[in-house]
Amino acid sequence: MLHRLPLVPRPGRRHPSGPPAEPLGRARPGRRAAGRPPARTAAPQRAAGPVPSRRRARRLPHLSLAERAGVGRAALALGRLDPDDPALDAIDFGSWLARHGQSPRTIEALWDLVGVATLNATAPNSSLALAAKVFKTGLLSEPGAADIGWAAVPLGDVHDTLGRKALDAAGVRTQLRTKAGAITRTDGGRWSVDTGAEQIEADTVVLAVPQRETHDLLPEGALDAPERLLEIGNSPILNVHVVYDRKVLRRPFFAALGSPVQWVFDRTEASGLTGPGQYLALSQSAADEEIDLPVAELRARYLPELERLLPAARGAGIRDFFVTRERTATFAPAPGVGRLRPGTRTRAPGLFLAGAWTATGWPATMEGAVRSGAGAADAALLALGRSHEHPLQEAA
Repeated sequence: MLHRLPLVPRPGRRHPSGPPAEPLGRARPGRRAAGRPPARTAAPQRAAGPVPSRRRARRLPHLSLAERAGVGRAALALGRLDPDDPALDAIDFGSWLARHGQSPRTIEALWDLVGVATLNATAPNSSLALAAKVFKTGLLSEPGAADIGWAAVPLGDVHDTLGRKALDAAGVRTQLRTKAGAITRTDGGRWSVDTGAEQIEADTVVLAVPQRETHDLLPEGALDAPERLLEIGNSPILNVHVVYDRKVLRRPFFAALGSPVQWVFDRTEASGLTGPGQYLALSQSAADEEIDLPVAELRARYLPELERLLPAARGAGIRDFFVTRERTATFAPAPGVGRLRPGTRTRAPGLFLAGAWTATGWPATMEGAVRSGAGAADAALLALGRSHEHPLQEAA
């Protein structure tokens, strides 16, 4: 876990007192990118004391004193909200922040810094209920709640390799590259899943596919208003991958403000890259305006900006540059989405739903997806007379 995070403040902000967390901002004379001022760093740290508190807000050196005080007041108000209140779902987070004294700059520099990465949407496009869930759980529940962790191995090792190993040990048959084409009732009252290659019969089925595919597969009458699934939008994520011929970043990751760059991660070790180079991955959430841009345009946009943020990248050779696009990466957490998200159980006995887009109370995070899967498994086991209580606990 990390207890501090290097941030690049907006142009024109005074550098916080004390030495920088790393020399991101020591631009060489005459080498500024596209007329932008040199990057500077700040490293907010965990603060002791009650949560939320103005003392904790003072640990945000990239904001002015007045902005920090305003953040503390907004955090106190946010801490009093109940994310399960249906009325909050109809309110957008941006309007709520504005009513609580948060300027556009403060929203960009703090609330969207966290919110875009977790909600995959900016504050005006986010449900207040989901935003409250993120910030109460991820920042305000306890002093260490905002500590930052990251995967030191490819996520496939966690979600696929280890998961597959556990399933194999339990005697589960896993079929890859197999698409369910239809789910129907058999004459014997069981479920039949048509994969094209075979018909798989089961007493219970957990349908864990995106919302639009779920709509197409659901048997008639399984949900009261299946058309609502088609109203749940999607939000894209763009990943920009740059492999340099030398080490240009000394931190495992950083976030940038006042820049098109959002979050940058060092993926060198996780990717298995050997030699003197370094592999950086830029994670660009809520990337609606960029998701379909040509690679050449993205290269022209991000390489100069990385040179501004990382002086060591100036003059470094580019061994590889490529882009991965997830156009339907998550469901869109727009105001009103809560009424569209179905629960685990359907009206069809033995048929259950799972997915981060279902009514977990969470946005489209891994935590929400895991809770959805665990809840669906619990419901399916209960239907089979095999009650089981999973160990997940919600933060208080």
